[in-house]
Amino acid sequence: MEVRTAVTFLRVAELQSFSRAAQQLGYSQAAVTVQIKQLEQELGTQLFERIGRRTKLTEHGAQFVPRAMELVEAARKAENFLQDQGRAAGSLRIGTAESLFMSTLVPLLPEFHRLCPLVETSVHTGRIADLFDMVRQNDVDLLFFLDKKTDFPEWIKVLERPEPIVFAAPADHPLAGRRRIPLKRVLAEPFLLTEKGVSYRYDLEQILAARGLAIHPFLETGNTDVIAELLCRRGGVSFLPRYVVQPRLEAGSLVCLDVDCPKVQMWSQLVYHKNKWVTPQMRTFIGLLQQAVSPHL
Repeated sequence: MEVRTAVTFLRVAELQSFSRAAQQLGYSQAAVTVQIKQLEQELGTQLFERIGRRTKLTEHGAQFVPRAMELVEAARKAENFLQDQGRAAGSLRIGTAESLFMSTLVPLLPEFHRLCPLVETSVHTGRIADLFDMVRQNDVDLLFFLDKKTDFPEWIKVLERPEPIVFAAPADHPLAGRRRIPLKRVLAEPFLLTEKGVSYRYDLEQILAARGLAIHPFLETGNTDVIAELLCRRGGVSFLPRYVVQPRLEAGSLVCLDVDCPKVQMWSQLVYHKNKWVTPQMRTFIGLLQQAVSPHL
């Protein structure tokens, strides 16, 4: 039984007229007659008595009215459900590195909330290996991470941006402005570094090891914003993604040192699992992040 046939039946029952029902529904009277006859054939009973110009429900017709109403209401609810799927509602779970969260994601969250006010957003920061596991176990919807170009067959990558790693120091540091500073000379300065195992620190340690050198920081912390702030306040040198120190470079409180060292570059990357159903809020967030980073590509 088609829903439109049930709608036609209810309208005829309400108006007690085939011609008026046809007029309101935008059908010809003949089309309405055909629909009702087909419905009566499907049900195996007569629904209307048509005597002269009067149309009246039979006993079975009257009994069928609530059933037809249930059918139409169920169709309406199904239609509303499908429409709701196009609206952003529910939750969005993001896994990311703390440095990317502070520098790139925090500025986007107010706009995301404006576009998706019904969405509850949670951000999970952690070690890269733990974040990878969260994607595989469906504990996060999106992963925005910093590493070498990383591709797994079970992931869909929707964004990647090169992220240079730089030696940063206060603007008044004695080495500021010097050209081709020997690596050994920089290592003599007090260093503030991220924790061991972070991708760009690991690459730096490999470069140093190849030259028979090692680095011994006086402070290690996973919070890169703390490192950048301490550089401004207490001096020293650090090795950080440029996006972490960019606001302070622009403000003139920090500078990048020109060190005689092979360039280290990582990539910020946004991925989700290939079996993930992409919700409206995921699409919105992906679009916002793509717009945010595209001017810097």
